[in-house]
Amino acid sequence: MTEPRTVTLYTDYKSPYAYLAKDPAYALEDIAGVRLDVLPCVLNIPDFLGSARLDEAGNVVEQQRSAHQWRRVKYSYMDCRRQARKRGLTIRGTVKIWDTVLGACGLLWAKRQGEAVFRGYHDRVFERFWKRELDIEDVAVVTAVLAEAGADTAGFAAFAAGEGPAEVARIRVDAEEAGVFGTPTFVLDGELFWGSEHLPDIRERLACYCAASAPAGSANR
Repeated sequence: MTEPRTVTLYTDYKSPYAYLAKDPAYALEDIAGVRLDVLPCVLNIPDFLGSARLDEAGNVVEQQRSAHQWRRVKYSYMDCRRQARKRGLTIRGTVKIWDTVLGACGLLWAKRQGEAVFRGYHDRVFERFWKRELDIEDVAVVTAVLAEAGADTAGFAAFAAGEGPAEVARIRVDAEEAGVFGTPTFVLDGELFWGSEHLPDIRERLACYCAASAPAGSANR
């Protein structure tokens, strides 16, 4: 039996581009013999885009961001909303740069309880976070989403306070050593693809590989 071909996806809940990539990434598993492995990669946004905090009316109340960085941020949200509207998704600009380590801990916890639990959690967190309906830094909120997705949450608070953040940090370090610098990033056979615009190329490679790996004569069955 042929081993599944794995595509690794690095994601971060505070990346609107990662949100937009979620469902098209799931669809890679429609190709026979393909497995998607989603891992958290918590970005340090101030490193490259500075930081800012807004009030609920959208007024800047605190910032450490250059004019160039503001242009990049504003364009990114405009671009993401443009794509989100095509799919009926809501992306509201965040009022601060959120710490998504806790949400990433929830992702790892959900993955360990099966694909259905993982997707239920992953979908809810992305959708509610970008509607400003979810406090991703509140352990009670994240625990409730896990429970809603069908997870056994016993022990999650302890995991989120110790082992979880350490694992999230290790994954980020490994990702950065492999060359990852942003999300979404896909990795196939050690090659990096940053951004969902590369999904057609990834699908083509996977389809060719799976066709070549199929048993002789299977296409005629």
